[in-house]
Amino acid sequence: MTEETHDIQKQQQAEIQKRLWAIANDLRGNMDPSEFKNYILGFIFYRFLSNKVENYVNKLLKNDGVSYEEAWEDEEFQGELKDALIKDIGYLIEPEYLFSNFIKKINAGEFDIEELQKAINAVENSTVGAESEGDFVGLFADLNLQSPSLGLTVADRGNLVSKILLQLSDIPFEQEDLEIDVLGDAYEYLIGQFAANAGKKAGEFYTPQQVSKLLARIVTLGKDELPKVYDPTMGSGSLLLQVGDAIGKEHVGNFFGQELNRTTYNLARMNMIMHGINYRNFDFKLGDTLEHDMFPGLKADAVVANPPYSAKWDTTDKLDDPRFKKYGKTSPKSKADFAFVEHMLYHLKDDGTMAVVLPHGVLFRGAAEGVIRKYMIEQDNVLDAVIGLPANLFYGTSIPTVVLVFKKNRTNKDIFFIDASKEFEKGKNQNILTDENIDKIVKTYSERKDIEKYAHDADFDEIQENEFNLNIPRYVDTFEEEPPVDIKKVSQELQDINKKIKETESEFLSMVDELQVTDESKDIIEAIKEAFK
Repeated sequence: MTEETHDIQKQQQAEIQKRLWAIANDLRGNMDPSEFKNYILGFIFYRFLSNKVENYVNKLLKNDGVSYEEAWEDEEFQGELKDALIKDIGYLIEPEYLFSNFIKKINAGEFDIEELQKAINAVENSTVGAESEGDFVGLFADLNLQSPSLGLTVADRGNLVSKILLQLSDIPFEQEDLEIDVLGDAYEYLIGQFAANAGKKAGEFYTPQQVSKLLARIVTLGKDELPKVYDPTMGSGSLLLQVGDAIGKEHVGNFFGQELNRTTYNLARMNMIMHGINYRNFDFKLGDTLEHDMFPGLKADAVVANPPYSAKWDTTDKLDDPRFKKYGKTSPKSKADFAFVEHMLYHLKDDGTMAVVLPHGVLFRGAAEGVIRKYMIEQDNVLDAVIGLPANLFYGTSIPTVVLVFKKNRTNKDIFFIDASKEFEKGKNQNILTDENIDKIVKTYSERKDIEKYAHDADFDEIQENEFNLNIPRYVDTFEEEPPVDIKKVSQELQDINKKIKETESEFLSMVDELQVTDESKDIIEAIKEAFK
């Protein structure tokens, strides 16, 4: 990234954040901060969809000399436009429902919030029966314009939404003009501002962009194309998008993802569409990944995930499930970390690469987890690398995390360890992995050479000697010796300090003797002198 591009990004991010803060101030007092993002991001997405339709239609009608509104009045034109829009971009927004027309109505004092609700519903309805229906159904479920949170009367709700839409209309938006990820940056900013109020849950489905970038760089190393990419706990879809950015979206055949939380499932679909991923090139499912595997036959070239840490799960009959059966033990009911790893390995192609973010406990916890870890290393030989990350990178938790990298059909049995826990940039609320930090990790992993106090290639015998405990300090010694203490120097410094204290005491007592003694102050002065004896 050039310095000029970096400056442009900062400027664009600052402008978006300024607008978002203004919108948040309009919403403040009406709803809990955790709800802000549902409305703000929903309206951002509606504007994006509207702009996309407008730009597409303008290109189609460029040589016809008519506007979208005029063409829509012509029955033949209207039919052709409907077919083209549904086929190519997957949905339809009629001229009267364009975002730009709602802004005109607001400025003219003619805005009707109930009409906006019809417009939003119409987007989803336009896909019914089409190939894109599954990607749009329920997409705006969290954008409830009848909610009392927006106001108790229709007029109050209309006034508040008008303010939000006007603020959003000023944000520079066209993708070709931007050096940033609008929805991702907006989401990260909103979580950063309001996660403290919304509680731990607010950030559980968002992986910071820099962490996503690291995983994406790892799974795309040495790859020219990835026909299938999968994230079983996809959250807002940021990890999948980063994989696309790392290798080039045109080199990814299809994105697959599953998510338990409906709000974030909707956000992930918005994210893909907003980043130019055609509805034909992603397949997302709503549901509990461990309970209901929505892609039973999927074998992916790259698998990435940041699953919920130490989540509870139902272990009933799981040893009959082909994803978990061969390990002989199930992950504890209170810690599903290895269950997610097993699920991901089940869906990884033989020549694929997998990277997952997990808490450090997976490296050394015993009992069933110890059995599973040993099987993966000793029997399957699939664990390729262990990368320790800094603490406090994620919203909602300050714990240090680790990236585990897996590959099948490995010819060697070593495991490469990297301790990157001390290399980060201190942020206001969270620590940040810089591009330089990421470059160093990826280069070190790629070259697979020992670096003192940073990386070590451990052979199988070493792992076995440690009884398959993968705690990073066992393999990468980061101990820093304290510099030797000069006793003579310290002793002299203490003598000098004591001498200075006595000189100061003497000066102070001389000043006390010079004070004019009265009956009232006599006792106080005597007490001061006594204290210095």
